[in-house]
Amino acid sequence: MHAPHFIGIGGAGMSGLAKILAVRGASVSGSDSKESETVLALRALGATVHVGHAAEHVPDGASSIVVSSAIRTDNPELAAARERGIPVVHRSDALAALMGGRRALAVAGTHGKTTTTSMLAVALGELGLDPSYAIGGDLDAPGSNAHHGAGEIFVAEADESDRSFHKYAPEVAIVLNVELDHHANYASIDEIYESFETFVGRIVPGGTLVVSADHDGARELTARVAGREGLNVVTVGAAEDADLRVLSVVAHGMTSEVTVLLDGAELTFTVSVPGRHYAHNAVAALAAGVALGVPAADLAKALGAYTGVRRRLQLKGEAGGVQVIDSYAHHPTEMTADLEAIREATEGRVLVVFQPHLFSRTQQLAEEMGAALALADTSVVLDIYPAREDPIPGVTSELIIDAARRAGADVTAEHDFAAAPALLAGLARPGDLLLTMGAGDVTNLGPEILRHLANVASNV
Repeated sequence: MHAPHFIGIGGAGMSGLAKILAVRGASVSGSDSKESETVLALRALGATVHVGHAAEHVPDGASSIVVSSAIRTDNPELAAARERGIPVVHRSDALAALMGGRRALAVAGTHGKTTTTSMLAVALGELGLDPSYAIGGDLDAPGSNAHHGAGEIFVAEADESDRSFHKYAPEVAIVLNVELDHHANYASIDEIYESFETFVGRIVPGGTLVVSADHDGARELTARVAGREGLNVVTVGAAEDADLRVLSVVAHGMTSEVTVLLDGAELTFTVSVPGRHYAHNAVAALAAGVALGVPAADLAKALGAYTGVRRRLQLKGEAGGVQVIDSYAHHPTEMTADLEAIREATEGRVLVVFQPHLFSRTQQLAEEMGAALALADTSVVLDIYPAREDPIPGVTSELIIDAARRAGADVTAEHDFAAAPALLAGLARPGDLLLTMGAGDVTNLGPEILRHLANVASNV
């Protein structure tokens, strides 16, 4: 019997694969650093999940060990597997195997992958096509980051950070943008281009690349792959030369009305999340679905059923007249896009508590992060969330704070994570919108901020 053991099974990418395998009948086991809703959900599907990492957690009958790039080489379970001769499989290889025999649609790009993959999963499901999907975040609806569907389509988020997206062979691929990120794995923008070119080369003969016509990096990629035999290229965006052209994006509070020009005809539909960048994600999803043969008008209407992904401008609640929204943005482009979207959606002040993610990213992009924070009325910057990295001498959140002040931002440092909710509740006033921003545990501050806001309001 297939019995995979996942090290770090609670992670966004790993848990999705474990869910699909459990539903397909595999005897799934794994370990994670802590209890979580994800761990509980996996146990409910029959998986055996241990908290903490130890050699004895690897079951005798394990057929393979599944790891992500975040797992350190000295992990005791990984060491035990090697000693016992159990095959070690990267998460991307497991995903590629799961996509086998399906019409694969892979979503790539430096930003927007999770949102666009989610939009497709929801819209195709709304049309009764029941796709399988694996996403790097949890949907608001249907409330999962993965699903084993009865349909022939498999929609997957394709991660460029460690080049693992080279493992996939999609029928349709989306490239939303190409920028230099993941500095521990890519030394230059040319390495990024080469990596994306390899990914595009994996598209099956006769398949389609859907690529942005608006982003410089994406246009460069399009030029590099132009003329490849057996590759159909569809460009999307506001640029006049786009094959699927965005004519307008009109904000209506926390939604947007999008009008596109497709095959000479205008098509208007609603996106139920704010911001121009989310609207463009939806248009890329539309083009990809059409490439798979889904009628454009049906798919456009179905895209309106998408209500968001957890941590992507997710409303956490309101207290004392202040809305608290959670944002996963951690790269300057993402930060700028989310702050601009919120600016369009509110007339009140915008407050941000930002937690930098990774020392290497902070070292390379501190200036740009600071400039992005200048779009907020007030910012509080926390210490760097290290994730898998060791500290780099001289690299702290002060680099971002200094850059933000040079850009004219009103910014405050807060080195005590536990003190942040009270500080923010004291800064906020009715009508404000407050973002918790970053890819680390800053998301946990939302409920605490709301509690402090409620206490402030009750004492007024």
